[in-house]
Amino acid sequence: MSSDTPFWHPFADMAAVRGHEIVITRGEGVHVWDESGAKYLDGTASLWCVNVGHGRDEIVDAVAAQMRELASYSAFGAFSNRPAETLAERLAGYAESVVDDPRIFFGLGGGDAIDTAAKLARRYFAAIGQPDRVHLIGRAQGYHGTHGLGTSIGGIPANQAGMGPLDPDTTQVPWDSLEALEAEFERVGPQRVAAVFAEPVIGAGGVHRVPPGYLQGLAALCERYGALFVADAVINAFGRLGTWFAVDRFDVRPDMITFAKGVTSGYLPLGGVVVAGRVAEPFYEQGGVWFRHGQTYSGHPTCCAAAHANLDIIEREGLLVRGRELEGEIAEAFAPLADSDLVGDVRSGIGALGAVAFDAGALAEHPDLPARTFAAARERGVLVRPLGDAVAISPPLVITQAQVGQAAAAIGDAISAVAADLGRATSAAGA
Repeated sequence: MSSDTPFWHPFADMAAVRGHEIVITRGEGVHVWDESGAKYLDGTASLWCVNVGHGRDEIVDAVAAQMRELASYSAFGAFSNRPAETLAERLAGYAESVVDDPRIFFGLGGGDAIDTAAKLARRYFAAIGQPDRVHLIGRAQGYHGTHGLGTSIGGIPANQAGMGPLDPDTTQVPWDSLEALEAEFERVGPQRVAAVFAEPVIGAGGVHRVPPGYLQGLAALCERYGALFVADAVINAFGRLGTWFAVDRFDVRPDMITFAKGVTSGYLPLGGVVVAGRVAEPFYEQGGVWFRHGQTYSGHPTCCAAAHANLDIIEREGLLVRGRELEGEIAEAFAPLADSDLVGDVRSGIGALGAVAFDAGALAEHPDLPARTFAAARERGVLVRPLGDAVAISPPLVITQAQVGQAAAAIGDAISAVAADLGRATSAAGA
């Protein structure tokens, strides 16, 4: 491939990428192949999303059938289509145990789901006569996409650097401190806070599980101060945490849930927001009160058909239960990796995801440890995700226990190889 490829990759150092692209050509189950024929265990489910695995003909057939009938049509105003209507009903049914009287607003992915929820929180308070409630609170290490408001709410500084002025009515608090959140309510002024955004398990920020009781405490603070609680389940939903919407595992009832990724297993772009009935009420019951927001492809019939087929697979194959089983399998397989002197922490134990975080001193000396480990694991046939101070996995939910062990062994071997390259001793699994 030309070193001057016109394809500008997202989240990439193009000076390093150009001429060194890893071109993935096909996938089947938990494996993908590149154009040289090399086979990889897809430890990341592409990008936290291919929950049912690659190459599912059922989804392909549903998409083809829908495209032959009606590929695309706007859902603005009074227009609709049957796949969007029935998918909204299905998702509302899944959500009614955690969201009161749920409504579904569709978009294209997680980033615009976050911006939808943020704008809707502000618009809701304006509609009920509290227009000063515009402030949005996120958490350090939180990732909420890369759209305008999501970039401002997010808590990963590198994603904000050099982007110019961010939304001034957004702040972040430590991801694990209820005391800091309460102090931020008081500092901003409770009458000004519209919403708090929180991932049930932090994903792209390093795979961090919240302390026991944290989400319940966050929800209680939102209720006390009159703000909305927005659960960002873009990564966590549709089986990744063993339930439909991730917050089902915690005793909370958020006002909104953002979702994407696993709703179609990434086969087509689709996302959206589950909205509680009380938030929807001014727009549903008062004539002339609009939410002037949406995308050309909101409620896209073909994407909704893909979601239906994907959800059928999740139900039929028991993949919610499998997500719960995987948390124990990943924790057990990854535990020995903590023995390496390069490793500071192994993060696992909730849902089908985990991370190996590097020792802070080693990382300070060698900031490229995650990138080095990614490359070494790839050489051993496993794709992992370098994230800040760690490498992470979030495999398809159809992965077997043996394949989880294979992934852990490859990561252990990769860490040992990196340690040897750096002249450091290690006792990691696979050394």
